Amino acid sequence: MTAFSLPELFAALPAEFADAFDAEAPWDLLGAALDRVLGKLPSQSFDILIPPDINLLGDQISIGRGTRILPGVVIEGPVRIGCDCELRPGAYVRGGVWIGDSCVVGANVEIKRAILFDGAKAPHLSYVGDSILGAGVNLGAGTVLSNFRHDGAEISIPFPGGRLATSRRKLGAVLGDGVLTGCNSVLHPGVVVGRETQIYPGVQLRSGIYPAKSVIKLQQQLDVTPLR
Repeated sequence: MTAFSLPELFAALPAEFADAFDAEAPWDLLGAALDRVLGKLPSQSFDILIPPDINLLGDQISIGRGTRILPGVVIEGPVRIGCDCELRPGAYVRGGVWIGDSCVVGANVEIKRAILFDGAKAPHLSYVGDSILGAGVNLGAGTVLSNFRHDGAEISIPFPGGRLATSRRKLGAVLGDGVLTGCNSVLHPGVVVGRETQIYPGVQLRSGIYPAKSVIKLQQQLDVTPLR
């Protein structure tokens, strides 16, 4: 147990991950637990007709019924995509990804080594690396979940009085259910946000632990002067 409790993140977990979840280290789901779940996927399992202009790379790709995949999408296994999802033009699902039901991966969005719970959405121009998106999370256009320090060091997460070791060199964000990010927000490596918190546009959110049911705003002062 840590000396600092993380905020409430998820009301429920996908059955595939429930036994592996550690409330004090939720990012551990991105390790052996994700490998184990994806390792059980069949070589190919498609409950939809795959359009000819979709690029499928590698093995172990599963796509559920009702999912809509638009032209120009690249999917690299191992990947599990649930039912009634939408993958929009130019989306790149790089592999090591588990996507629940009714999720959206938007135009020119890149997702790598990530878990999306049911109803999570990254609709426009986002990068989601080594991250967990809780149920109903919505990323505003241009949101970046950065996952790697420039010095390549292990990512540790500061909290009052200490730091949480993650044993990971790559870790983006863990976003609780219903978290909303504004356009062009950037979450630095090692961010944990409690459920239903709203992050306003343009926020640069440094590594840390942020409470549930809060609003995070950027304080900005504009200087407007007349033309000479």
